[in-house]
Amino acid sequence: MKKRTLISGAVAITAAGAITLAGTVVAQAQETGDEALGAALDAILADARLTDSQAGVVVADAGTGEVLYERNPNKRAIPGSNDKLFTTAAALESLGGDYTYATDVIGDRPVDGVVSGDLYLRGTGDPTALEADYDQLAADLAAAGVTAIDGDLVADDTAFDSVRSGAEWGWSDLQFTYAAEVTALNIASGDDYQAGSVRIFIKPGAAAGDPAVITTVPETDYLDIVSTATTGTSTSVNVNRDPHDNTVRISGTVAAGGSGTYATRAVIEPTQLVADVFADSLAEAGIDLKGDLRFGEATPQAAGEVLATHASAPLSDLVVDILKPSNASMAEALFKTLGYEASGQGTFASGKAAVYAALDGYGVNNGPIRIADGSGISRHNMLTAGTIADLLVGAKDAPWFDTWYGALPIACEDGTLASRMCSTPAADNVRAKTGSMTSVSALSGYATDADGRELVFSIVLNDFLYSTVKDIEDKIAAAVAAHSADTTEAEIGTLSSEIDTPDLAELEAEAEELPAEGEMPASLECSWYEPSTC
Repeated sequence: MKKRTLISGAVAITAAGAITLAGTVVAQAQETGDEALGAALDAILADARLTDSQAGVVVADAGTGEVLYERNPNKRAIPGSNDKLFTTAAALESLGGDYTYATDVIGDRPVDGVVSGDLYLRGTGDPTALEADYDQLAADLAAAGVTAIDGDLVADDTAFDSVRSGAEWGWSDLQFTYAAEVTALNIASGDDYQAGSVRIFIKPGAAAGDPAVITTVPETDYLDIVSTATTGTSTSVNVNRDPHDNTVRISGTVAAGGSGTYATRAVIEPTQLVADVFADSLAEAGIDLKGDLRFGEATPQAAGEVLATHASAPLSDLVVDILKPSNASMAEALFKTLGYEASGQGTFASGKAAVYAALDGYGVNNGPIRIADGSGISRHNMLTAGTIADLLVGAKDAPWFDTWYGALPIACEDGTLASRMCSTPAADNVRAKTGSMTSVSALSGYATDADGRELVFSIVLNDFLYSTVKDIEDKIAAAVAAHSADTTEAEIGTLSSEIDTPDLAELEAEAEELPAEGEMPASLECSWYEPSTC
């Protein structure tokens, strides 16, 4: 492969690719291989949107770790959801793919159908438990002959501490699912496992002008819903949870004759939501709860025996549900679970220590980085493109690699990459984790180049003012996939040019506008919008 050469003097490059030097035309063979890839990536990163911004990029051989290209590989930046790569890898290493969460119902063996004393509902962090699972626990009690609880229902969430939100989680984000409170006893609002949240369905009434019909999943009165939404000719609805309580205000219109719309909102104190739902489940199963609801108390050793239990799917399945749609609430539960299993304390600090310890043997140096949470929501997270690339290379030797690799979104196929990099060499080839926050974007993963060589890449972009730089990432990934020993810079550019560049004037106008109150910024993960924009 040819080396790039600096030529001093009066230089011009002709359209044919020749070099004119001091009036003499000198034939110049175009660079190929790694040099051509480097030139192509330099050209992509010259995009005006990255002026005065941070860009960390590394491309390396997945088998040997040999670096093919790097720009600012050691510069720390906010990684967004690329943080989930570390959480899930550490979990597979420490807990194993067969690990499951257990939610137990504990109390004295019933006598004549009555459980003497309190009934304990003990969680260990399962972020995937659904209303139907709590219904089944109640049904299992009834099938065992339980007809009454002669005490209180105690919701035990003490496997995790009482710190519900991570450091530097934005206050305006807290009503949304990606910043839901982290508790050891939880409930999700659907089979997309948005833990600690309630899904609110807004459907039209019988006729124009009628109030909209509001229902929730799980079905609960834990939320105080105040709705002025009506039936109209179009659907335009605002749904906002008050910052300091569980009052949800709904306004706007929903189109008559249509299927309506929905919004999912995180709740304050999910443990209390679980207790409310499970109390209803007991009643529906014909079990009389004679006492009250209590929260945050550990189950005593003398509390009795496990009367019913629910097990989650294995971790090997859960990492797919985390990585492909970039599920933040699941990642945060897993982060504290790592800490709990390692130290008996489910905290953000113990989760961090557990991640560092788990990945130490896979080439991850935690000295120059900082991991503050499990999902990447915190702006205290600081990673480098070089460290992410090191993990991608090191993980190849892990016994859990195939599970982890299979959980990554696939370009132009699924997850947060479902609509990206189509009609390029990256389509159905690149497997990578996205990352998105205001002024933060990242893409890191694997690509097989045109020679069949497996490469890793990490792209971490920060401090830009535009709503998106995703097309820049996509062009880089497509260029990596197009790379070969014989491909020229021009050919790489042609193969990645199928990715459209947004209108910069429109992006500049968007950059001047802040989201309206209660609206998500336009720069978040595509799967977090309802309906998903992926």
